[in-house]
Amino acid sequence: MLSTVLAGSKGLIGAVVAIAVVAVFFGLGFWLLMRLTQNRPQLVMMAGLLVYAVQMLLIGVFIVVFKNTTLFNGRAFALTLLVTALAWVGGQVYFTLRGKTLYVDPEPSVPVKAESRDGT
Repeated sequence: MLSTVLAGSKGLIGAVVAIAVVAVFFGLGFWLLMRLTQNRPQLVMMAGLLVYAVQMLLIGVFIVVFKNTTLFNGRAFALTLLVTALAWVGGQVYFTLRGKTLYVDPEPSVPVKAESRDGT
């Protein structure tokens, strides 16, 4: 890791903590989003924005709490956190755009009755 080369063992610890924070927050957020929208697809956009806002808030709180720590290198932590979070969000955008999500029901769930020409 680049953090280890530039900041030594404290840089490695900062990078590992940042990766763990992103994996936990974004992994739990993704799981929660899937649970919230499992039977209610109309909530996907609202729930997604809410989950993302909470994730950013929690990461901000985590950064403020550990701002002056001597446990790890703060700069390595911050840069790894930023790169990992952007990679996660970029991956989600990529796979969402590549996914084949139907927005039209190809077969009606209720058979449509054929109307006669006279309207009866």
